[in-house]
Amino acid sequence: MFFFSKLREIVWGKPAATKAERRLVLKLDLVILTFCCLMYWVNYLDRMNLNNAYVSGMKEDLNFHGTQLNVINTIFYGGYVLGQIPNNLALQKLQPRLYFPGCMIAWGLLTLGTGFTHHPWEIMVIRFFQAIFEASTFVGCHYILGSWYKEEELGKRTAIFTSSGLVGTMFSGFLQGGIHSTLDGKAGLPGWRWLFVIDFCITFPIAIFGYLVFPDTPSSTRAKWLTPEEKKLAIERLPEVSKERGNVGWSVITRVMGTWHFWGFILIWTFASNTEMFSTNAIMNLWLKSTGDYSVSQVNYIPTGVAAVGVVATLTLGWYSDFTKGHWHTGIILSFTAIISGAIMLNPPTRGAKFFALFFNGCQYASQTTMFAWANSLLRDDDAKRAVVLAAMNTLAIAVYMFWSLIFYNAAQAPKWYKGSIAMICMGIAFFLNTLVLRWLQRRDEKRGITNGAEPPVSRDKDEELQTPIEKDEHHAGKQSV
Repeated sequence: MFFFSKLREIVWGKPAATKAERRLVLKLDLVILTFCCLMYWVNYLDRMNLNNAYVSGMKEDLNFHGTQLNVINTIFYGGYVLGQIPNNLALQKLQPRLYFPGCMIAWGLLTLGTGFTHHPWEIMVIRFFQAIFEASTFVGCHYILGSWYKEEELGKRTAIFTSSGLVGTMFSGFLQGGIHSTLDGKAGLPGWRWLFVIDFCITFPIAIFGYLVFPDTPSSTRAKWLTPEEKKLAIERLPEVSKERGNVGWSVITRVMGTWHFWGFILIWTFASNTEMFSTNAIMNLWLKSTGDYSVSQVNYIPTGVAAVGVVATLTLGWYSDFTKGHWHTGIILSFTAIISGAIMLNPPTRGAKFFALFFNGCQYASQTTMFAWANSLLRDDDAKRAVVLAAMNTLAIAVYMFWSLIFYNAAQAPKWYKGSIAMICMGIAFFLNTLVLRWLQRRDEKRGITNGAEPPVSRDKDEELQTPIEKDEHHAGKQSV
């Protein structure tokens, strides 16, 4: 039993001190973590299906040409940029239990509509609005997870959450391959159209599940599956929040813009997310199709291995960051994996080397976990600031992604993507340097006793600075008796 308890502690973290808290965390995992994972899974499923449909007949049926696929993806991320911060600010005022399912139903209906389009420009319009609603999920769930879990619990849960998106990517490939084999031509619809119909049918029930069980935040929850004692414990077990949810106002601008957290985490996630470019731009799918050596099913199935590598890397580094509290370590590791994959792709000696580089680049997905967990941990005492910083991180990163993918990773540059390989190396180097800078700033604040970018309050009574709370009460009592 001792061996299994130690193994459980290493893998899942040290159990909570009391039975009540252990029961609470179990409930949170079963409901909050489950719904966040399902929502992000279907979010990626509905997002990545376009790439799978494109290589499964959509390109020919809708007469795509040139870089139109990249243009559609750029438009999608344009909507994603616009939706990030407004969505997270909306979570400060609206119930997440209503807001998340509402966004899911909206993007699900738009996904369904994509299956009945006849021109690329129709998809451009649909994907723009779909992105605005989908933008609520990634940064919104990071905000929610940071609201319920302790720092030492967050890395593993964030890793599981972000891995669910990668599973959605994998599932989309398998789903499209299966649909092409079994449903192509059914009811007069080609297989790629069926993909969007089925994705909608998966999205809707998950939204209903969220509406029924999601508990909002610790300070506002009315969930019936939490007892009054558990609701109180959910607040007490976390560090005290000086500025709670809903405290938006104009002061949030100075609270956010006046510290290094805003600029530092925006930059590091911009660099980190752009080291995922080989994977997020479906480079392997496009390369496999360009060779003419692989069937439609193989073009969909083989790249799922990239997401599988991402899942393993994400879970491993998410566990590592919790176990060592070394989020910055993972930044160093992932900067090197980016540089290596870019260097191999620059001039791959064999087809096997190119396969290795593209699969290896799947490791970069792990930065989603560690960088957002790092920001969540440092900003947990100001809910509004944390919400804005998390959203802003993804906003600028996606803004760069929009033109970066068109310049360096567009479909017309297949099958070599020489410029993209150089860009990958440069982003890896920038990621490495930015990680070192943020770690230095964090240690500087820790030495000064600064929390969340705010200087610690200065005691007005110098005699009280080194006193315990009990000694302070006795000291004041003595003053009053005098």
